[in-house]
Amino acid sequence: MSVTAPKAEIGGPGLEAGGGRDRHQAASLIDPRALMSIRNLELRARVVVEGFWNGLHRSPYHGFSVEFTEYRQYSPDDDPRYLDWRVFARSDRYFIKKFEDETNLRAYVLSDRSGSMAYGSTGWPKAEYAATLAATLAYFLYLQGDAVGVLTFDQEIRDYLPARHRTGHLRQVMLALEKQAPGRGTSLVAPLERIVEIVRKRSLMVLISDFLAPLERLESHLIALSACGHEVIVFQVLDPAELDLGFQEPAMFEDAESGRTLFIDPRWARNEYRRKLEAHCQSLRMACQRLGIACERLSTDRPLELALFEFLRRRMRQRRGPRRMARAGVSSAVMNA
Repeated sequence: MSVTAPKAEIGGPGLEAGGGRDRHQAASLIDPRALMSIRNLELRARVVVEGFWNGLHRSPYHGFSVEFTEYRQYSPDDDPRYLDWRVFARSDRYFIKKFEDETNLRAYVLSDRSGSMAYGSTGWPKAEYAATLAATLAYFLYLQGDAVGVLTFDQEIRDYLPARHRTGHLRQVMLALEKQAPGRGTSLVAPLERIVEIVRKRSLMVLISDFLAPLERLESHLIALSACGHEVIVFQVLDPAELDLGFQEPAMFEDAESGRTLFIDPRWARNEYRRKLEAHCQSLRMACQRLGIACERLSTDRPLELALFEFLRRRMRQRRGPRRMARAGVSSAVMNA
């Protein structure tokens, strides 16, 4: 599938928002159907990451602990080694790549494997899309030299691997993500309580779920996570049919977690369903916004390169913006997302 490259502040001049004077190039994104046909999860993640790098015309092997941040215009005292000649070819202007030194981070991917994640109308379930997203982020961070850990959950914790960067560890992460979900219910509280207990050092936490569960206790546990100094990013994964109730005929619908069945005529229920789903998703977004947590909703028919792009964009915004961590007597951490 061929689409226009997305605009964002982390690309070159041709990718920057508001850069109407710059030329845009079409970037080929991987069709999720073709991607999901790859049986090996690690290979799937590698395909996404390499496609992402190719789309940005840059290499992941520039150097560990050094991260590309943005472009700026060339000035006479700049080192010409950092001129980007591809950008010059597109824009007829000289631009310098800016890099940001930082120590390698620790990152944890928390992936929902509950019963509701087994649903899929696209040919693959949400759980497989979420696992591919988790594997892609883990593979990407591992290439940067970062320590990566994983925690999978349904109504309880299923697998946990501490964040490490050593030979063989990435394969163990992939094996944990490949396991089938044995549970039915969802507990969003259990993984957050567990990760606060066992991870003492400041880390990046990526929480991936459909969040089709009660949200009443979620915010307080996200506060606890932020109060420990962790950076948090949330991905809500939903199937296209869940977003618009795109069924045409009346049918019996079964709750994947409780087993409850209900006869529904989608033509009559669609508008009310959409309203309630949007209210639920809005509650999640507002809880994250109050804490300065990035929250991104993904449909399972969306190319995963865009999710990786959004992950990087959100991280850069969070690192550059002011942040106040929740402490005793303070109910929230506020950050401009």
